[in-house]
Amino acid sequence: MKNLKYCLSGLALSVAASVSQAAEVEVLHYLTSSGEAAAINVLKEYLGESGHTWKDFAVAGGGGESAMTVLKSRAISGNPPAAAQIKGLDIQEWGDLGFLTDLDGVATAGKWDTLLPPVVSNVMKYDGKYVAVPVNVHRVNWLWANPEPFRKAGLGIPTTWEQFLEVAPKLKEAGVIPLAHGGQAWQDATLFEAVALGVGGPEFYSKAFVDHDEATLKGAEMINVFKTFKKLRDFIDPNASGRDWNIATSMVINGEAAMQIMGDWAKGEFTAAGKKPGVDYVCLAAPDTSGTFTFNIDSFAMFALSDDDASKAQGKLAELVMDPAFQETFNLNKGSIPARMGMNRAPFDSCALASMDAFEASSASGTLVPSMAHGLATTSQVQGAIYDVVTNFFNSDTSAEDAVETLARSVKAAQL
Repeated sequence: MKNLKYCLSGLALSVAASVSQAAEVEVLHYLTSSGEAAAINVLKEYLGESGHTWKDFAVAGGGGESAMTVLKSRAISGNPPAAAQIKGLDIQEWGDLGFLTDLDGVATAGKWDTLLPPVVSNVMKYDGKYVAVPVNVHRVNWLWANPEPFRKAGLGIPTTWEQFLEVAPKLKEAGVIPLAHGGQAWQDATLFEAVALGVGGPEFYSKAFVDHDEATLKGAEMINVFKTFKKLRDFIDPNASGRDWNIATSMVINGEAAMQIMGDWAKGEFTAAGKKPGVDYVCLAAPDTSGTFTFNIDSFAMFALSDDDASKAQGKLAELVMDPAFQETFNLNKGSIPARMGMNRAPFDSCALASMDAFEASSASGTLVPSMAHGLATTSQVQGAIYDVVTNFFNSDTSAEDAVETLARSVKAAQL
């Protein structure tokens, strides 16, 4: 086994060389937008500097549905990648199937339990053992706005749904698309959960999307959520069908649209375009959701491998993901905040700092809720059922009353 000289630029690692056989690490992910690609390239470089080779397996599609279809095919055929971008309860499902490997050795050495808040570490574990490593925490309930259309129209950026419904028609009259959106099921669900959190509040949200309480799913408050959600359709342009989320973000960047409701991965697109928060764009909590935080965690689950050298390289990847230098650089590019606690806040911009403060405050107040649209609140089966109801309602003449009845039935059936 030969000695490998490690190039450690940017990483605060204590050892400059290691006795280890170089190995290839295949990573399946769907981080393919410009901001996401810049973020994931950091990890590729760090793994290469450690002496191992990153084999990229990128599957385009912002919600990850296509990537999960490919992953299932690979895993069932007995040829899973070393690591895959998997989130939330899907990690538990893969653990139940016996595909994931135990990372407790790496986690104990790295003191992950002391570095990760419980809301994050609990998601990374299966049967009490680490099987995945988090790269970040996303706040999903953000509103991104280009201030120029508002200035031209003499309007304020809305902070409530009532204000939004007052401002949006005036923006439309001024020739600006009020709300940039992509007509894809996961984007419809992202918008829907922001409405649900704002209209119903965090307790209502948790009863509906975490507990799946039938009375809540088909109650009067949910009817109100669906009615508010449908009103937003009038403020989205007719070409939204099939549009990727980052294309919608670019509409806000260039002033074609005034606002977008999207997780903070959207900020990575503003950053990649050279835009500055508070100058070229504004980040605010989605209407009526100030003081709450809908979280999404990007993570890499590690699959059991038969080759010892590949397993060691896989462990190195997990170690690098938790390194503070990577956590900082990745999240500066991605637009999210580090999963690791105790990070230096100085390099982060005002939007990231607001997200960090909101995460801590929501954790303390009990208003921190997992994202349904992004797989943190429920299983993929229940999530898919909600997707279908929400997107069908948004694009049809179905009444809110009928929609909530269908929602309750669909969620119940998906749990069987």
